[in-house]
Amino acid sequence: MPVSRRPLVFVSGLTLGDYLLWNWSLNGNHDLIALISGLTLPPLAVVLLWLLALGIARLLANAARLPKRRSAHPGPQRTPATSATAEPASPTAASSAQSRKLAA
Repeated sequence: MPVSRRPLVFVSGLTLGDYLLWNWSLNGNHDLIALISGLTLPPLAVVLLWLLALGIARLLANAARLPKRRSAHPGPQRTPATSATAEPASPTAASSAQSRKLAA
């Protein structure tokens, strides 16, 4: 089940924008903006860290399942249809191939 990465991108953009606004407002003596952006920055940072942890856990879970999928795939096998269409080497082999076709 594919999971969207949009929340992680959205929250990281909001967190970065809030940090830049907070930094700018502190340097420019904009106290009210610095207060508001400073109060919203910690919850955004916590949500961002939570989403990053969930994303890493999903990647590790998918990586743990991946080798099982690869090892479960068997190699190519010869089917009876391909062996019956091969040219027989001798007349006795042709008659035995005919009898196999009738028996099958």
